[in-house]
Amino acid sequence: MVTPAELSMLFDSPDSFEDWIATAGFSEVGERHGCACCSALPALLSEITGETAPLLEAEHWAERGHAPDARVDGLWINAQVFTMDDALRVVDALAVKEGRILAVGKRAELEAEFGDDLTLIDAEGQIIVPGFIEPHMHFLPIATIGRLEDVGPYRFPKTEDAMRHLATLTTSLEDGQWLMGRQFDPALQEGPETLTRWMLDEVSSTHPILIYNASLHFAYCNSMALEVAGIDENTPDDPASPYGRDEKGFPNGVLKGGRAIGSVVKHNAQQRNYDLASAALDVCARANAKGITTFCDQATGMVQGTKEIELYQAMAQSGRMTARLRYSLSYALESQWDDLGIQFGHGSEWARAVGWKIVSDGSNQGFTGLQRAPYLFREDQGLAYVEPDRLNEMVLERTQRGWPLVIHANGDLAIDRVLDAFEATQDAGLELNSPCRIEHCSILHDDQIQRIKALGLSPSFLIGHVYYWGHAMRDQVFGEAKAALLDRTGACEEEGIRWTLHSDEPVTEMGPLRCIENAVTRSLWKEPGNQLAPQEAVSVMAALRAMTIDAAWQCHSDHEIGSLEVGKCADFVVLAQDPRSVPLDQISEIKVLETYVDGRKVYSARPGASDEV
Repeated sequence: MVTPAELSMLFDSPDSFEDWIATAGFSEVGERHGCACCSALPALLSEITGETAPLLEAEHWAERGHAPDARVDGLWINAQVFTMDDALRVVDALAVKEGRILAVGKRAELEAEFGDDLTLIDAEGQIIVPGFIEPHMHFLPIATIGRLEDVGPYRFPKTEDAMRHLATLTTSLEDGQWLMGRQFDPALQEGPETLTRWMLDEVSSTHPILIYNASLHFAYCNSMALEVAGIDENTPDDPASPYGRDEKGFPNGVLKGGRAIGSVVKHNAQQRNYDLASAALDVCARANAKGITTFCDQATGMVQGTKEIELYQAMAQSGRMTARLRYSLSYALESQWDDLGIQFGHGSEWARAVGWKIVSDGSNQGFTGLQRAPYLFREDQGLAYVEPDRLNEMVLERTQRGWPLVIHANGDLAIDRVLDAFEATQDAGLELNSPCRIEHCSILHDDQIQRIKALGLSPSFLIGHVYYWGHAMRDQVFGEAKAALLDRTGACEEEGIRWTLHSDEPVTEMGPLRCIENAVTRSLWKEPGNQLAPQEAVSVMAALRAMTIDAAWQCHSDHEIGSLEVGKCADFVVLAQDPRSVPLDQISEIKVLETYVDGRKVYSARPGASDEV
């Protein structure tokens, strides 16, 4: 199996990561359900951004994005303020000054003390909650592909509708201009299992077209794109990354793996002028619209290498960030990070290193999550990306160096091995740098939950696995009994284990209210009215806690964000409705009215409206 040292080669030779993808044995079925943590992102995105894309000086950011509004020194009254403190108090007034929480409590008391000094803002009974925290996403990958046209299942449940939409876009393109899209997912969209050049030729035969599969392991292009790239029946295949072909050997437009994709997309010269700075700030703005005030990048270094730290620092110094960034360093660049001397806590309250990320296996829906028993209808049990002895070594070494561990483990055998590694570290006399996390932590048995509790670990669940892929987990991946062990939020809650919810965007879109709804309903997108393991459903307040104070704690930031308590950052969200009072299946529809970060309004669904009393 591949070691972190071998993975680190990818920045000296991006193709080496594709070698890993090939040797790891990703099947075509697996590619359809890929995972952002273990996909071929570096090879693909380097073709989009080029080597000089990051703008590393703060002044480069000055004209990008929108300068946040001035801080509001205000007293919000007539509100329902969810403090998310230890007592989970709900009060009716919130005082903010100079970007910090000044006081929370009863209106009469706060108005008497601060009413003469602060602007009175009538919340008219609306809900104020701490800013939502997204504890697991992939920041630069989202920024890089985020501006491509989204043709995925969340916009277009039917592939034919996505193709029709693309055709309308070609009418506004200049001659020879490329049309590029993302998020095509045949597992979730009604239509063909793949796109071919002939299907995309119906969209346009005069513009090159390239569409990324949601997994980023596949892409699809039309005949014009193949022609521009000079690919025909005589072009040799790379065994690790071949071209799809018809029965006569002619390329069919399916591009399998990073090398094949790169051989086409590199001919789109417009992509090399990609404005990564603006795109990064766009991610912040989109997060704000969802009520997110902090997000955590899980695998920093996997797009632009160690330069990403400089990029983060420039963002933080620019004054243009509208969301705080926490990040975990990818173990794939182990020696480079050590050479730079990056330590836990490096950075500021705007951008800070808070974890060391290890990927121990693949994805369950991709049949590469490492299992105790074979997958349904299959003989294989998935893959270990890190062998047990090496995993034990890494956990021990990074714990000695002061790092909290953030370990990706989907399959139940992978989780066993992660728990073994943590126990071995404790047995060696070391105290874990709490909290340490298990990412996705998808399939959990009762015995594992007890071990997690004993070790003081914290799982973070990709709850969209239940909503979007629950039917597939039940019918195609595991069978009904084992699928019931997916994302066991309820069982962890009963045991007093702190846990969180995440999107893993670009796997699913950031959306805290959607994640909360998924956790409290356990409903299935493809089967309205049906649930997966409803006994694992949690209360609204538990899910709110998971997206606020517990997520802050997981990101080693609960001293400054995550709850509305005196002295903490004034990061909060105004919601149109109380998540406790709406029907559970409508929580995701609650409107985010305003988002504040550092006491500044960074999003409003009601521009121009006056809130002052």
